[in-house]
Amino acid sequence: MKDAVKTAGSSDQRYYEWKKAASQPAVAKPIRPATADDEEWAEFIAIEEENRRLRKLLSEKLRIENADLRKRLGLK
Repeated sequence: MKDAVKTAGSSDQRYYEWKKAASQPAVAKPIRPATADDEEWAEFIAIEEENRRLRKLLSEKLRIENADLRKRLGLK
């Protein structure tokens, strides 16, 4: 095991600290109440998703119009 720890570039002490921490049961972090920052972030994400959706709709509409114009003008 010592060779593997040395090969990984770690010390024996760090290995034993990791081993001790890994063997202890995980403690659940308390859930914090929602804050204004969380609500702002959720609103930002929703706006970004709406923006992506609208951009996609616009690009599809422009692609269709472009194809129609090319067809009318006898281009590709």
